Amino acid sequence: MPSLSTLLDGFFYVPDEDIGLLQELVAGTDESIEPVPEEIPEEYLSFRLEGELYAVPIHGVREIVKVPPLTEVPRAAPNLLGVMYLRGEVLPVYDVKVKLRLADKAELVAGPEAPEPPRGARIIVVQMADGLAGMWVDEVSEVVRLRPSMLELAPPGVGGGERDCVVGLGRREQQLFILLDIWQVLA
Repeated sequence: MPSLSTLLDGFFYVPDEDIGLLQELVAGTDESIEPVPEEIPEEYLSFRLEGELYAVPIHGVREIVKVPPLTEVPRAAPNLLGVMYLRGEVLPVYDVKVKLRLADKAELVAGPEAPEPPRGARIIVVQMADGLAGMWVDEVSEVVRLRPSMLELAPPGVGGGERDCVVGLGRREQQLFILLDIWQVLA
């Protein structure tokens, strides 16, 4: 019976061994295999509006605050809820449900007779080209990491017009996120 070292000698490469055919075979496979790009996930802030999950890229969000008292602005745009004071700055707060056609007009939440906002309601503060703006959401859910393979373009019929702020859909397990262009929503 041959020794273990004799069996292993046939397995390992020996410097004077001819491996030309093996090198050609390996060289041919390198050209036919394209490198698979690594998927780098992007982080999104997910939130709820009327029970549905929406998400915006986290890099567009400056901060999230509890709903403060809002001051109503007379003759304002239908989606403007009012203005709020945040650390020395006055910024508009918008109801994105109007832009997404989830509501006909912004609910009155400003003024002295305004009811208490729902417990989970938050204002997402965004840096716009002309300053800060706030977006009222029913509830902030979580930060989700979505890889490009988990994203889909907006279905036909969803884009264009008032809904061009919907840029796609994100899927994570059984959850579906409606992806928004946050600057278009607040435009």
